Order: sequence, then C-alpha cells, then structure tokens
Amino acid sequence: MFSKVRLRWLLCYHVKGKKNIKVFDICLFIQLYLPLNVSLLIGTFYPCNVKKAGDSFVCQCNSTYCDTIESYLPLETDRATVFTSSKASDRFKKTVVSLSATANSTVQLTVNTSAVYQKVMGFGGATTDSAGLSIRNLSAAAQTKLIRAYFSPDGIEYTFSRINVGTCDFSKRPYSLCESENDFELANFSLADEDVHYKIPILQEAMEVSVRPLKFFCTAWSPPKWMKTSGTYRYRGKLIGEPGGKYYKTLALYYAKFIKGYANHSVPLWGMTVQNEPFAGGIKDQPNACLYLTPELERDFVKLDLGPTLEAQGLGNITIMMLDDQRFELPDWPVRVLGDKDAAKYIKGIAVHWYWDKQAPPLKLDLTNQLFPDYFILYTEACQGTSEVPGQKVALGKWTQGEAYTQSIIENMSHWVRGWLDWNIALNIQGGPSWIDHKLNAPIIVDAEYDVFYKNPMYYHLGHFSKFVLPDSFRANLTIQQQDENLEAIAFLRPDGLVAMVLLNTQDKSIPVSIYDTNLDSYINVDVPARSVQTYLWRATKS
Repeated sequence: MFSKVRLRWLLCYHVKGKKNIKVFDICLFIQLYLPLNVSLLIGTFYPCNVKKAGDSFVCQCNSTYCDTIESYLPLETDRATVFTSSKASDRFKKTVVSLSATANSTVQLTVNTSAVYQKVMGFGGATTDSAGLSIRNLSAAAQTKLIRAYFSPDGIEYTFSRINVGTCDFSKRPYSLCESENDFELANFSLADEDVHYKIPILQEAMEVSVRPLKFFCTAWSPPKWMKTSGTYRYRGKLIGEPGGKYYKTLALYYAKFIKGYANHSVPLWGMTVQNEPFAGGIKDQPNACLYLTPELERDFVKLDLGPTLEAQGLGNITIMMLDDQRFELPDWPVRVLGDKDAAKYIKGIAVHWYWDKQAPPLKLDLTNQLFPDYFILYTEACQGTSEVPGQKVALGKWTQGEAYTQSIIENMSHWVRGWLDWNIALNIQGGPSWIDHKLNAPIIVDAEYDVFYKNPMYYHLGHFSKFVLPDSFRANLTIQQQDENLEAIAFLRPDGLVAMVLLNTQDKSIPVSIYDTNLDSYINVDVPARSVQTYLWRATKS
C-alpha cells in the first residue's frame, strides 16, 4: 500500500512522460493546493533561486519555493547520468553522456566494481537544540521545505541524524534532564522542552517524508552537574566515583531513559555514542559542556554499567559507538577498549570527529580497520566556522567550505570509513544560538525575520554523496592516472547495480577526463568544469 508521500511522487513522476502537459504547472498546483500532510514529494525539478554570496552563491528558499533535484531514473542504456555543482553556476545540473569504446584524455580514472571494500552506512547531520530552534522559528510551510530538503526524495536524502542528550555547545542554555541532586533512581527525569517541542517534531516529520530507513543516534556532552567532580557542565571534570559505582550506574540509566523517552514519542533511536569528545573533559578551561573519560574509564563504564543497563532495560539492540573523538586517538584508544572482550561485546562501532584530521594521517584509519575489521568506523561530526571578524554574521556562499567537506569524505571513505555526518543541519543567521557564544556555519542557514533559509555550497557537496551513494553500497576499486592535474574521486557499487562516482576538481580550469569501467570495457569522456563537484551514475553491467 502506498503512503501519501509515495502517491504524491507517483502523480508527478508519471505526468512528466506525457505530451502537451505543462509539468511545472501541474506539479506546482499539487505542491501549493494539496494539503501539507499529503507531503510534497515532487518528481519534477525546481532550479536554484540564486542569491550571490561569498565566493559563490546560495540558493534561497521560502514557504512556497525551494530548489529540488531532478530524478536520475530511469537510467538510459549505454549512457551515464551526471550531476554537477560548481562554484560559478550549477547546483545539481543534470546531463547525460554516452559511453564510448575509446578514451579521449590522458587523465584516466579506472573503476573496477569486481573489487569492493567496506559497505556504506549512510550520510547525515545533527538535529541539535540550535538546529531545532532555528528551524521552528520558520513558518510551518518553510519548516517543511527545509526538512524535505534534507530527508525527502526531492532533497539530498540524509539517512542519519545525531541528537544531543541534555545540553551541548549548540543549545540556548545549559541544562540536564534531571536536576534533582542525589536522585540516583532518576525519579525526576524528563525530556526537555528542546526535545519535545523542537527536535522530536523535526525528526517525526523527517520520518514522514523519507522513503529511506533513517538511523537516529544520541550523544551526551555532560551528565547532570551534581554527578560530576567539577559541579558544573563545563570545565575539567569527570564523573564522581569509579565505573561500577552508583554514579556510573545512574549515568547508564540516564541514557536508557532518554532512549525510551524518544521511543515514547515514536522516534526510535538506532544507537548512541558513549561520550562526546571524552578527551576534551580533561582540559582545564574547556568552555564546552563535557565529561572526561580515559580509554580505561570508557572501557569499564561500558562493560560494568552501560551495556548491562541497556540490556536490563530491554535496549540491547541499541548500537553503542565508542570514542567519538579525533582521528589522532586511533588506533590506541580502540586497542585499550576493544582489547577487553567484556567491553567489546557491547560495542559495534568507532565514532570519529574530523577537526584534527590534518594532524593525523589516514593511515590511522587503515590500522584501526586492520586491527578491528568487525567494528565499523563512522565519522560523526564536522563543521565549518564563520567569518574571522568577531560578531559578524555567518559567511554565506563559501565554495571552499564545501570543497573541504568533499575532500574529507573522499579521503576518509577511501580508508575504510563507512559513513559521514555533518554537525548542525541548520543554524540562524548569526551562526547560533549557543549558550557559550559559539558561532559556526551550517549547510543551511535560517533567516527567520524574512521566513527564508539559504542552502550553502556545503549542502550541495554533501548531497553529491548522500543523494546518490545509497546505504549498503560498497566502495569500489578506483585508480587515477593523471599528469599535472589534481582530481580527487571515489567510486561505489550500489545495491541496485548502479555505479556512483563522486569527482572533485579544485582547480580554476576545466579538465578533460576519461572514466574507464573495466567490467564494461567502456569509457565516459567528459570535461570536468572548474571548481566543481560531480556525481556520475551508470549501470555496472551491460543490458
């Protein structure tokens, strides 16, 4: 039986193939006049509403209009479909090119889908308090447009979102979910207004508009301050006592109650990380909410408290991820945690943040995968900053920020990482709100005063992966032969039998390339535009 979302998409999709019908008019009528709860899954294409900004531009959306992505299906035989976003002009521009028997360029990318590596889990971003506050300040119709831009088939189809437990740096205030001192049974635990009125409604709507399964997971920055040696949410401090003691058991129960609280609102959580950036909690003047854990403390907390508590609460299916900190902690941190079989049995994955990647080679990912091939590696947080000028609003339209994201995803997923998440899915025009006065950029920036939001270049760079590299795809073997050129690329074999290649050109000139598929013994000959990111799709086998 079709959902309302799928039915609406089918209406527009089938109209597209009919002659003498103005598709734009029909689908616009459906979009404007059918009730919002019938979802806006449009099978037609709406181009970017361009607003010049930064070194490129942003796409402006409002309650009645937002750009979408043209369908790539059905894929034509012996052809490749190409989507291009560039610094100069394009956002998901669609073209179709024919496969050829010969190469036209000395720059050659060779794809061998007979040799595959790790399975992809997906892509996404965090639904933080600040994201929720920013989105909910829009009109209801504009909110729906924004949520669809991330999760629906006419958007970039995120399949992951991360949720903060209690306060984080992108909350409007410091708080916990149980402020009653010495309440070790958490009798006074309750979800916050930020959960009930902001994040949960957004996640509920995301599930409604998505046709892909979604994975939500939670992360805590700080437990209630009465449980910490510092007596405060931030600055250096750890949990009182030792693993196995009453404070650690209460913390495990705190997480279980959060997971159950969301389930009671029909938002099931797939997983959790043990602690956000546990190393940061050992820094004396740490301004962010935090909790210090060593690898040994994390290990013992998982095996003595967290794992057993989740099982006792009927939550043994929750995916526990360790670390949730920088790449430079690899592989030492996993060695000290997963080396203990009693802790390792509860853990499924290793969460990593991107901020210090330049100080730690990707070889650390290779070593970690070699040592622990049964544990997935997932990048769970990345974000870009604003202008260097204090107090200045978010710097919109920076193409270089999107390039940095694509470079990171290509590098990390070429070294066994199975998915990649951005930080805030949306922030306000000041880059907040944040109770510690952090100001950052985001793929989508909300200007609630005018009931509009702007899609930054980062949004499109992320979409070239999340939209086209389906969960359960496998990274495919790829080699690049080039002379004096600097292209970066990665290829995947999708579960539906298509090949998806993402290609990045960071140079100020176009580059002729030949993409060779060894299985098809065919070439795709194209000119890659200057300063562009592209996704190529073609069938992995001959018809």
